[in-house]
Amino acid sequence: MNEGLEAVDKDVSAFFTWMERNQDLLLQTCMNLASAILILVVGIMIGRVAAGAVGRLLALRGIDKTIADFLTTLVRYSILAFTLIAVLSRLGVQTASVIAVMGAAGLAVGLSLQGSLSNFAAGVLLVMFRPLRAGEYVDLGDVEGTVDSVHIFSTTLRTVDNRIVVVPNSKIISGNITNFSREPLRRVDIKVCVSYLADIRHVKQTLNTVISADSRILHDKGVTVRMIEMADSSLNFITRSWTRNSQYWDVYFDLLENFKDALDQAGIGIPYPQMDVHVHAAVATQGLKIDQ
Repeated sequence: MNEGLEAVDKDVSAFFTWMERNQDLLLQTCMNLASAILILVVGIMIGRVAAGAVGRLLALRGIDKTIADFLTTLVRYSILAFTLIAVLSRLGVQTASVIAVMGAAGLAVGLSLQGSLSNFAAGVLLVMFRPLRAGEYVDLGDVEGTVDSVHIFSTTLRTVDNRIVVVPNSKIISGNITNFSREPLRRVDIKVCVSYLADIRHVKQTLNTVISADSRILHDKGVTVRMIEMADSSLNFITRSWTRNSQYWDVYFDLLENFKDALDQAGIGIPYPQMDVHVHAAVATQGLKIDQ
């Protein structure tokens, strides 16, 4: 029993002796740990405040919400990354070796995630050059719809029948992007087919009358009504007029219906594909021999 107590006393004495000899080291370690915690807390707070300030500044300047969200996230995590490096440096960790290890790890991850990195790079390009924005109607080749959001790796579209389509950014940036919403005006092109028996001047006058009666047409932009083709079964006319982008489909459908009504009232026929078959009777059958 006494031997055990003596052993404990020796250990306690050795511990206090070690603390007395290394009190400067312990004090320095505690100060470094406290400083590291303080740097971490302050860095997180600065990241949040800076991200919020950038977001408010971009909102005041009318920057697109998609770009604002991307930039605020980038600012926040960039400050957090520098904060972690400062914390490790304060704790005595050689940051140069840490950065080297992180670089090697990043290279390995990059090689294994080439597709994701290409999507990320494409997302950065989409944010920088902004060929499409949230709320715009676009055609991406295989799919078209209204842009819901542009993320770092993908873009989300909402189709006209309310389907959600997520498209990888690399696929978007490598193909054609048709943006229907960017310009305030849009031209309405409608092809009208009439019978070969119709008078060309009468057809043009009838179509022009319909277009002139629509107040949504921007007549100062010019109106075109011309025959463009003599097809197999019809004479084909093209009408071109300008309207506001927001009214495009209403104008398109209304003009199409009004063209049909006006042509019917004018007695101008609208043909359908047909073929004339001419049967010639045999002049004589005498003297013909049929080989068996």
